[in-house]
Amino acid sequence: MLTTLSSLCLCRPLRTSLFFSTQNLLSTPISSSSTSLHIWSCTSSSSTQIQIARANVEQNEEQSTGVPKVEILKQKLERLGIVCDSSCVPGHYCNLLCPKCNGGQSLERSLSLYIVQKGDLARWRCFRTECNWADRVFLEGKAGHDEVKRKIEFQPFRQMTVEGLRLVPIGEEITAYFSERKISAETLWRNAVMQLSKEVQRSKEDVIAFTYRHKGLLVGCKYRTLKKRFWTEKGSEKILYGIDDINDATEIIIVEGEIDKLSMEEAGFFNCVSAPGGGAGKDSPMLPSMEKDTTFRYLWNCKQELDKVSRIILATDNDATGQALARALARRLGTNRCWQVSWPKKDKSSCFKDANEVLKYMGPDALRRVIESAEPYELCISETL
Repeated sequence: MLTTLSSLCLCRPLRTSLFFSTQNLLSTPISSSSTSLHIWSCTSSSSTQIQIARANVEQNEEQSTGVPKVEILKQKLERLGIVCDSSCVPGHYCNLLCPKCNGGQSLERSLSLYIVQKGDLARWRCFRTECNWADRVFLEGKAGHDEVKRKIEFQPFRQMTVEGLRLVPIGEEITAYFSERKISAETLWRNAVMQLSKEVQRSKEDVIAFTYRHKGLLVGCKYRTLKKRFWTEKGSEKILYGIDDINDATEIIIVEGEIDKLSMEEAGFFNCVSAPGGGAGKDSPMLPSMEKDTTFRYLWNCKQELDKVSRIILATDNDATGQALARALARRLGTNRCWQVSWPKKDKSSCFKDANEVLKYMGPDALRRVIESAEPYELCISETL
């Protein structure tokens, strides 16, 4: 499963369970006449009462109305369209119907809601990639949510289409480009590789269009010129390229580019996906929380598919950027289920860079042997230390 250090990280409904510490802090009840706050610390030997402050205790919202504060929080959630049921209790995750996307055609309860134990904060995330709505709301007037003061006007999801993006079948020049790299027309057709219509191009140069699809729907598009200039269609979902190819896979391969994913298919590996970008982000001792892990948002958006996988072969590029990406992926996916390839020698002083280079110069059988010879990632790391 994806690794996170945030105790409030919201998980894919019905897929993942988080475990919290069983250590508790017990506080004495505060009556309306109480003027001091006490905390009891539970240890294995005894309980020690610590008086931490003396101050006038203002009557809070719960005391003045007689309504538990968690119920007041739920009222604020309802103003956002989030209708809580009996499963929405503090300290537990619950799965609700997302008011923004309504669970799609399957009416999936895709909104994961968590109310903290104190009942004064709620966080949520919709795990449908077409929606991905996430936010939080406080019981009192803390920063973090303006929408509770007004009615939300949800923006409808814009469904991408081939016609809307002005995509057309690839022409002779792009076909020849891929043929030179040993990528067949059949593989291009299977992966719906297209090109941008020349009617909307800013230059005369042909533009390859790698269409990103999830559950059969077109959800994004990445463009590449033959001179290696890249950009992504506005509004594209951040997902792995080829994600639908690993729906039923228990072993997968992750590469660093769309052409490398196509190259793996030429070697007979259809259980392959590509990172949408080669960047690894900032490397730090502690992993960021899911909300802040923006560089690897594509992993979180594909969490449902990745959680089912038992073995992951990392076949990133053989350069500093590729090695950094492999480390970042292994940390998030779990080093215990990751394996890594070793690219073969090109000459006495260098190795091949990636899957397409091996396919182009050594052939599909050689590429297949590289994948079959992958070693456990933890072993690869220990050998480099």
